[in-house]
Amino acid sequence: MIKSEINIRVLYAHTDKMGIINNGRYLEYFEAGRNTLLRGIGFPYTELEKLNYGLPVIEAHVNYISTGAYDDVVVIRSFLKALPTVRVKIDYELSVNEKIIATGYTIHSFINLITLKPARPPKEFVELVGQKLGPED
Repeated sequence: MIKSEINIRVLYAHTDKMGIINNGRYLEYFEAGRNTLLRGIGFPYTELEKLNYGLPVIEAHVNYISTGAYDDVVVIRSFLKALPTVRVKIDYELSVNEKIIATGYTIHSFINLITLKPARPPKEFVELVGQKLGPED
């Protein structure tokens, strides 16, 4: 399993009238986690785009467990558990003060940015992920 972690302080703009994180913002936190995960692998979105690959979200799920509020620090943990095929699933866990506030996942499809059709992931990407996952994963 490949893991990453990033901390984000909740902005006032991310909250509702009650000062609680707006439910739609969790997907933005997932995106921050995903970007950190890809950078950690050594293949950020910019590298995928240079090779004419996109990675759009085709499915997303959030389990809302508790709440976060303005000025809290949200710890975003992201996990890649399997080698990508045409699709890749990334899992997330968000916490505040060591209390889990949400879990979830996103599923992405690799696409060719020229044709906008599904595509197999770049060989270099699969090799990097395979190296980082290791034989025991």
